Amino acid sequence: MPNLKHKIAPFMRALGLSIALLLISACDDAPQVNGEVLSKFDGEKVASSSGNFDLSIWPELPIKPKEASVETKIQEIIAGMTLEQKVAQLIQPEIRDVTVEDMRRYGFGSYLNGGGAFPNNNKHATPQDWVALAEAMYQASVDDTLDGSSIPTIWGTDAVHGHNNVIGATLFPHNIGLGATNNPALIEEIAGATAREVMATGIDWVFAPTVAVVRDDRWGRTYEGYSEDPEIVRAYSAAIVKGLQGGYGESNFLDDDHVISTVKHFLGDGGTQDGVDQGNNIASEQDLFDLHAQGYVGGLSAGSQTVMASFNSWHGKKMHGHKYLLTDVLKDKMGFDGFVVGDWLGHGQIKGCSNQGCSQAINAGLDVFMAPSDAWKPLLFNTIAQVKSGEISESRINDAVSRVLRVKIRAGVFDKPSPANRALSGKLEIIGAPEHRAIARRAVRESLVLLKNNAQLLPLNPNQRVLVAGDAADNIGKQSGGWTITWQGTGNKNNDFPGGTSIFQGIEHWVSEAGGVAELSVNGDYQQKPDVAIVVFGEEPYAEGNGDIATLEYQAGNKRDLALLKKLQARGIPVVSVFISGRPLWVNPELNASDAFVAAWLPGSEGIGVADVLFRAPDGTVRYDFTGRLSFSWPARPDQTVLNRGDENYAPLLPYGFGLRYGEPSTFADNLSELRVPMPHQKAVTERVLFRKSVQLPLTGMAGRVTELQEMSSNVLEVAGLKIRTLDRELQEDARLLEFTGGDAVYALTADQPMDLTNTFGDSAVLRMQIRIGEISDSDVTLSMLCGVNCNGSVNLAPQLRALPRHEWQSIQVALSCFSEAGANLTKIDVPFQLRSRGKLELSFSEIVITNSESAISCN
Repeated sequence: MPNLKHKIAPFMRALGLSIALLLISACDDAPQVNGEVLSKFDGEKVASSSGNFDLSIWPELPIKPKEASVETKIQEIIAGMTLEQKVAQLIQPEIRDVTVEDMRRYGFGSYLNGGGAFPNNNKHATPQDWVALAEAMYQASVDDTLDGSSIPTIWGTDAVHGHNNVIGATLFPHNIGLGATNNPALIEEIAGATAREVMATGIDWVFAPTVAVVRDDRWGRTYEGYSEDPEIVRAYSAAIVKGLQGGYGESNFLDDDHVISTVKHFLGDGGTQDGVDQGNNIASEQDLFDLHAQGYVGGLSAGSQTVMASFNSWHGKKMHGHKYLLTDVLKDKMGFDGFVVGDWLGHGQIKGCSNQGCSQAINAGLDVFMAPSDAWKPLLFNTIAQVKSGEISESRINDAVSRVLRVKIRAGVFDKPSPANRALSGKLEIIGAPEHRAIARRAVRESLVLLKNNAQLLPLNPNQRVLVAGDAADNIGKQSGGWTITWQGTGNKNNDFPGGTSIFQGIEHWVSEAGGVAELSVNGDYQQKPDVAIVVFGEEPYAEGNGDIATLEYQAGNKRDLALLKKLQARGIPVVSVFISGRPLWVNPELNASDAFVAAWLPGSEGIGVADVLFRAPDGTVRYDFTGRLSFSWPARPDQTVLNRGDENYAPLLPYGFGLRYGEPSTFADNLSELRVPMPHQKAVTERVLFRKSVQLPLTGMAGRVTELQEMSSNVLEVAGLKIRTLDRELQEDARLLEFTGGDAVYALTADQPMDLTNTFGDSAVLRMQIRIGEISDSDVTLSMLCGVNCNGSVNLAPQLRALPRHEWQSIQVALSCFSEAGANLTKIDVPFQLRSRGKLELSFSEIVITNSESAISCN
């Protein structure tokens, strides 16, 4: 029935989303748009012909009418603006690459701090430091002595699970855990607390909520989604927008306690093929609305003032350049009158565009370019030139500027005091306030999902000997995941979370209070046999791009956590597993080796909330029961990568909505299938990656003197003789820039245990690097592999590097035999990469791998 779905679409929306989905599945023969089978869908062709779209699918939202006084003020401001001032309102640079003087000279409409960017490049910047930068940028923006403009700027930040860039802030569970609570009222409280902590640092604008509906759990941003199903997402989007901004049309809307929100990423980022980040979504237009757009229905109806465009494509066309969806659907049909901001240089991915210029994005409906790194300046001048040439119409520029001004006027930035003088600014007691931590602790309790509880092992008696094992047990950084202080969430230690509690600290609190003993042992060893073991383990932190995986099998390459569980099980110790993860994963072997199993997701800074639920009160009563329910289906096999409620042949291990309560029996025994199912597209191992997009675990990026190395735990690190920062080559922060100024400083990738580099690759093994050379002196540049005391091999790369063209990316390869001939023992390498320059050297790298090749530079 190819046309029936579109004829009944308006009726389905009236009946409600759940019924609509049932009707769609009942009448579909194949995904179609206006009768065309999507397997034959030509994205570029359709994008140029609106006749292939069906605008009737999209609703007109109950968005508050524009206020005449606001519109009059907008027109008055625009009438007095030059073209240069208008375009500056549409450029958003990042704090690492824009100065206060730049703001004074150009008057940018907004600026941002990316994940892991801090005032003064200091990871431990204080709240006062954040306020000071906000104040300086604001004052520069209203200073009209250079640019002639006094329009206040606004600062945007990724506060995605609390004010997660700021040391000491309350970190709430990531969205996947919040989805398991199915509690919109709690979400509104969390958003309100986040808004207050953001306002305390002088920041105006939050890039949240993420409303992706995740359809393939291999996607590295799965934990940013509340659910695989749109019903929770729609309700949560409205709740978090209200919590961040205040009530739409109410007296507290965007008042002193609230910030501007952003519903993101428009549209379909959670439905890309194979779960590839920034990939292609091939859903029909009806499914695009029914599945992926519901968060926008909720969030925009609640009054969200900004929308962020997505990196992904829809049928081959990038969203940053998709006029039909950005303008025809979002702005014209749905009635959104705020502004659309781009994502990190997302405009540069449009065909025919670059990071430095993209008229296609503005013409499609993008209003604000997110332009980090050094892209902002050429983008500013190129956009001005494109308007002057007629490539971009001035009416489109005026519309974009009007939208920016409309949001600023509604947010009161023209009338509020400067950031340092606002009601909450600088109030340190708000950052990590006890009442905020109490909300986060409650959210942790409600997010936990009990998957297994043999013989009612849980709740535990706290008055006994409890062994706490696993590398996530006393690790607040790991339990908090990505977007935690740093962008990827890596490099954090417990002392980076003042006021927070690890899961072990929570366990120790309840056990010691009851007179028991809690012993921490990461590897599970003990002096006296415990009564029970709690093993806390799971995924290492990651964020977008780096988190994409090929299979849902947990620890496919190294089953070290399974070995720990089996070791304890073999000794007759009851085992409670607490699994830290940003998605459901195939853990059948780990489930079999556990007597009880808890999906704890990424609980954030309040690890004590886990212990609240695991232990009963001293009088034997249940202190807190498990109330969390799966908002993602749990896989029965590692190849069940697309497993969603309502799918044909739906056969999960545990279905959407599952969750045991105390007293309920486990639904499976200890004999789950442990048959590993390789993914069809998995390839043989042909390389060992040391760096690709980021330093690859278990390696750590370090810098400094050889005897005094510091971990690069932020996106900028400066030591004597060397400065390092992240760099964008193709994706956000996928490269590193090393600037040596001479001396004894080195940059190194260090391993947590020795690596055998001979067991995978043969005599043709090479270390391959993608590099770019800027400045280079006449001094030696030494590349080394280290293998312990008096064990190393070094190669002088200086002659080859000096022969390379400047400022161009290229590949060089060094045979591993060069390092062994120079003295390295390749069977026990603990530093597979160490670079030192005695003189000035500017070198960028985007990839370091060990692989096989017949081509390498001479060892001499």
